[in-house]
Amino acid sequence: MAWVNQDKCAIVGVGATDYYVRGKSWPRTINDMAGEAILNACADAGISVKDIDGFAYYSTAGAGYLDKFDTASLMETLGIPHIGFSATLTSGGGGVAGAPGLAVAGLMNEDCKYVVTIMALQQLPQHRLGVVFGAAAPSPENSFLQPSGLVGPGHLMSVLARRHMHLYGTTREAFKEVVQATRANTHNRPKAVRKDPLTDEQYWGQPMLADPLCRLDFCLETDGAVAIITTTTERAKDCRHAPALIHGCTHGGQREWGRAFAWMGMPDPHFASSGHKYVADRLWEQTGLSAKDMDVALIYDHFSAMVLMQLEDYGFCEKGEANDYALAGKLRYDPATGCGVNGGVPVNTHGGNLNEAYIIGMTHVVEAVEQVRGTAINQVKDAEFALATGGPASLPVSGLVLRKA
Repeated sequence: MAWVNQDKCAIVGVGATDYYVRGKSWPRTINDMAGEAILNACADAGISVKDIDGFAYYSTAGAGYLDKFDTASLMETLGIPHIGFSATLTSGGGGVAGAPGLAVAGLMNEDCKYVVTIMALQQLPQHRLGVVFGAAAPSPENSFLQPSGLVGPGHLMSVLARRHMHLYGTTREAFKEVVQATRANTHNRPKAVRKDPLTDEQYWGQPMLADPLCRLDFCLETDGAVAIITTTTERAKDCRHAPALIHGCTHGGQREWGRAFAWMGMPDPHFASSGHKYVADRLWEQTGLSAKDMDVALIYDHFSAMVLMQLEDYGFCEKGEANDYALAGKLRYDPATGCGVNGGVPVNTHGGNLNEAYIIGMTHVVEAVEQVRGTAINQVKDAEFALATGGPASLPVSGLVLRKA
């Protein structure tokens, strides 16, 4: 059954700051970068910042994992006169693709007219996401994780990756292909942090940070901000660009995934997965589509192995077949044709968290918008549908399908 709000709202503005290597954004502040991104998104949409009257956050309104956004402070900073909607999805980066759905809820309830979703990230030397669990206060879960040396997301994800290798014969060659295939998309992107071609020798020569994941299997650590603006499709007619219609949007998950890699209590096959199967099935039911209908896939890639597991959960290939799917070149974008390779769907045509920048998934939503607008740097030919995902992380995780207007 089609989603009751299908195509009734659209993303009409995207904006970002420059992307900085972790710690290099100072003396800028979180609010400074957030404000710039929001103003840029307003300019892209062709509206005044004073038209914004709603906020739809994710990551519990977190600015990274270090600060919190305060709606009143942003209103005061930007001169927004009033709002009728302010809400947030819980958990972390798993909510990025679901935040536009939260905006739709406010818009369809007629609480607001223009909703902004913002993420800004600024890491200090003493506050790094890479060791967030090691720095956390003791708890029943941390009493297991910390003495085991599982002090950051990468250490935790490595255990899931190793389980996938054990169950399905997945290889590090497939992890390498994820990194190389998406790196190939950044050479022409001015803001990308990692642009140089990546050889096999360079990948294999990287230090092992959490076996089986080496340094390049980890996402970048960057500072910056990204904002998007959502409104009704009717109102979008007055905006500057063709709207990116919100064709489907789901968030949530199932109990077996739960707290995900911060829990380690999932049974097989959930343990060796991205936790997206329930959300993916809802998304395809909601839209009447499937993975084969997607023209481009913007897959949350905080770690290379989790891209493979999401490809399985969304049905781009069967469970346990992502290794062969990747090694067949099916993640790659062919700039000569503007299409995928060997019948595959191009993945992360912007370079993703691994190579362009890590702003907790927001760059994926921006790329999805630009692909269906037809304005992407690495434009997929005749792109009509774009998938963007959020997570794997503790619930909720999320999925978003945008459609060309």
